Formats: sequence, C-alpha cells, structure tokens
Amino acid sequence: MTRKDERRQYAAAGVDLADAESAKERIGRLVAGTRTDLTAGRVGAFGGMVRVPAGMRHPTLVMSTDGVGTKVLVAHQAARYDTVGECLVNHSVNDILVHGARPLAFMDYIAGAGLGIDVLADIVEGVARGCRAHGMDLAGGETAQMPGLYAHGHFDLAGTIVGVVEEDEALHGDAVVAGDVLLGYASSGLHTNGYTLARKIASEDLGLAVTDRWPALGQTVADVFLAVHRSYARAVTPVLGRVHGIAHITGGGIPGNLVRVLPTGTEAVVDAGSWEWPPLFRTLQEAGKVSTDEMRDVFNLGAGLIVVLPQDAVEAARAAASADGIETWVMGRVMAGAQGVRFTS
Repeated sequence: MTRKDERRQYAAAGVDLADAESAKERIGRLVAGTRTDLTAGRVGAFGGMVRVPAGMRHPTLVMSTDGVGTKVLVAHQAARYDTVGECLVNHSVNDILVHGARPLAFMDYIAGAGLGIDVLADIVEGVARGCRAHGMDLAGGETAQMPGLYAHGHFDLAGTIVGVVEEDEALHGDAVVAGDVLLGYASSGLHTNGYTLARKIASEDLGLAVTDRWPALGQTVADVFLAVHRSYARAVTPVLGRVHGIAHITGGGIPGNLVRVLPTGTEAVVDAGSWEWPPLFRTLQEAGKVSTDEMRDVFNLGAGLIVVLPQDAVEAARAAASADGIETWVMGRVMAGAQGVRFTS
C-alpha cells in the first residue's frame, strides 16, 4: 500500500491529512500576525514561547483555561464562525484582569469533526483578532479532527491564557472592605454563559431559528447570540492601582462570582433597581418563565464585570470606562456581615 493510499484510508475514516496541512499553513499566517516584542521561538513549533517583560520586580504568571460553552452550537447552526474565537480571547483576558494581570500569550484548542479549512480559519481569525487587540502573542494551539467523538461539522473551542502581574500588586479580594462601592460595567449580551438555557428558550418557547428576528431587537437570533463577549481590559487597566477587587460575571451570575472576591466578614449588597436588564434578558425570562433567582444564577443580566473600589476612586473608574465606550453604574456597596451577596429592591 502506498503512502497516498494510506492517506486515502485515513480520509475515508474522517481525517483528511491534506486538508489538515492546508489548514496549518493558513492558521500559521494568522498566528504570525500576532507576534509581539515578547515572542520567542518559531511558528509551528511543538511549544509556544514568550518572554516575561523586562523590568518587573517580582513577575508572577497568571494562567486561566476556559471555553465558550454551547455558544459554538449557535455558530454551527448559523454557519458563522468569526466571532467565537474573539469571545474566547476576551473572556480569558477578563479572567486574568480580575487579578490585575496583563496578557502575554494565548493558546487555542479546536476539536471537532469534518471541519473545513475555511471554518477553522474563521475561528482562528477571531482568536488572532482578539490577541492583536490586546497586544498578545497567539503562541500556538491545536486543531484536532475526531470523527466518532464529534458529529460531522461540530466542534468545541477552548483556550489557555498566560498573563503577568507584579506579585505585590496582584488582586485577590483581600483588600475589599466595608464601605467599598460596587461598580457595574455593561455587558455586550450573553457573553459566553447561559447558552444552554437561552437556546432552549429561543427554540422551544419562542419557536425561533437562528435566522429569525429576536423580539423587539431588530436583529436575528444569530446576531444577538453571537455578539462578541466584551473585553474590559482597556476600561479597567488605567485605574487598577485603586481597585480592591474585580468579579468577572460568567457562569454562576452575579451572586456566584461576586462572592469569590469577598473576604470573610463582608457582604455585597446589590441594589437590584440600580440598572435595567437589557431587553434580551427580559424576553428570556418572560418567554421561558424563569424565576428572577434563576436568572441571576445563570445570566450576567447586563453586568459583565463588577469592580469593587473605594468611593474616592469611582469617578476616575467611570471616566476610564466611558473613554472606552462602556457604560457603568453604582450598583451597591460592601457591608460588614456574613460573607455572601444580597439583592435589595
């Protein structure tokens, strides 16, 4: 049997090595476009390399791994793959921003079956776009075709970010004290959480396909559900030195994430009337008959980030966010009490 025949058998089983090589070449060009002054090593090597910035006193690496959940199913249904990669990067940037870290490098992982070259390139282009926006090196990644494990055309997407912060400047939430202000930062939609419930409500309760219009928004379901997860790096970085804690509102909603930055003996009191839920979330609640408590546990409800800071830093923080086009509002305070999150009307 010739090597060509062997490749044909592998292709018949579901993995086309010729397509894989073409995808690698195209993806390699995207990766090369994200290289920074800190990049080391070569594109296509077994491992990605990045230097720690010079001049830091006690550089500490901050790492996080995450995915975009079942948002990938919306991308598949809509045949629109150019946003989920950027969502993945922005989500990851926010996760290390919580600790005051700046991003250095990113690596992605795409696993699926029957993914064409254009699909893979679109996904990675979104990743690369997110990396370029943050001056971050896309140090490498992996694309794995796994027929039998994934249905044809389906995929999962995950990534790992590496950032750096001065050890004595890292945020852990231990600086949070009673009297601090909770400053909410507007989300750009669902971000990357709650999609299993949102998709169920859209299809079963509203009877909508991804090409149909979402009620009262003038956009398709795909437009609404594939909106890019917002990055808060530019909005928050200018005031990091005055911040006591940051909560990225992802799975678990406001109560499940805000509690993670509260020290023992403090309670976050959230004024539920301080902001209006965006219409998307009201429609989901009404159509799905979802309780307010469950909505708070599943979705960000329009608040993608909550920064905890002293009163005298609020004005500067709001100005920095406004300069980046992000709406903010005071949504509550930290008080002495049992550790937890409490909503008031």
